Amino acid sequence: MGKIEILAELSRLSPEDRAKVQAKLDELAGDAWQDRGELSDADKHALDSALAAYEKSPDAGSSWDDVTKRVRARLRP
Repeated sequence: MGKIEILAELSRLSPEDRAKVQAKLDELAGDAWQDRGELSDADKHALDSALAAYEKSPDAGSSWDDVTKRVRARLRP
């Protein structure tokens, strides 16, 4: 069975079988990063911008406790 046939069969599998396939793929991949762990230039720029904004105004954001409370309040019926 070739790659094309395998990919076509994936949609026919039960959720349990897809989970088994995913687990095997994760096992085979191990700790390897598909992108070798390198950030793109866009990612680097976004991180640099976020760091600069934080350094300019470190108290502008919310504490983790406040964020958690807001999220939990939205999730409650």
